[in-house]
Amino acid sequence: MPASRSAQAERATMVSTEIPPVPLTIEGYSVLHQMMRFRWSAWRLLRPSQKAKIIHEAGGLLAKMEQNPTGQSGLYSLIGHKGDLMFVHFRQSFDELNQVELQMARLRLSDYLEPTTSYLSMIELGLYESTIKAYNELAERGIEAHSEEWKRAIKDTLERQREAMRPRLFPELPKHRYLCFYPMDRRRGEDKNWYTVPIEERARQMNEHGLVGRRYAGEVKQIITGSIGFDDWEWGVDLFADDPLVFKKLIYEMRFDEVSAVYALFGTFYVGLRCGSSELGKLLSGQVPKG
Repeated sequence: MPASRSAQAERATMVSTEIPPVPLTIEGYSVLHQMMRFRWSAWRLLRPSQKAKIIHEAGGLLAKMEQNPTGQSGLYSLIGHKGDLMFVHFRQSFDELNQVELQMARLRLSDYLEPTTSYLSMIELGLYESTIKAYNELAERGIEAHSEEWKRAIKDTLERQREAMRPRLFPELPKHRYLCFYPMDRRRGEDKNWYTVPIEERARQMNEHGLVGRRYAGEVKQIITGSIGFDDWEWGVDLFADDPLVFKKLIYEMRFDEVSAVYALFGTFYVGLRCGSSELGKLLSGQVPKG
């Protein structure tokens, strides 16, 4: 082998051992979940005319948010003791999410809402396969990780993926009747730690995990959001379906995947029914929304 080729091969071997363990991600909409308790006792003291004005004002704002072309909002009637209402907002940036919060806080309806919790994140797609392919190609070319040339190549890869995945990064808020939301982490314990597993093995497990979800493609819409550095958990999961039973079946089946059985940690689950802006009055009069 000529000396130059031998040196290149040796350098590629050296660089390959330095492949970063972090998978690439692409991000879309900024997302805010707001869980609220409704002050029914105070609401019951209002006259019908007062309630009508409050509902008209809030319903008008919610209607605009439902039709917002650059990120929509939805209202859900929660089931159980964890809250009464959940607002889900998709927006282009955290600035816009903050504006949504301020708009809602100015509503007279906010006098009857008590926040129980919230969740801040961004729609995220993990690129395990593309990451490994890109990292290996760059290593074979002898390009050092995190060098300027490496950064330019990674930037090009991300831009291509963002364009190809745009519909998944900036989706319409699904109009299915039911929503299940929960946050989750990957285990970081002394015995099992997801973040010390080689990237190739993580890619294999995530691929098997994704195969289960794809079997439910016609029954449920799944949106994954990343929240590392934004909230208390690492990811948020939104599942949308017209039959809530699919939530149980899908999540139960996924628990048998290695990635979930060994490494998954789950937070609080919230399940609610979609309530359109036109049904806000019915909901606040004690009627179940039609969706």
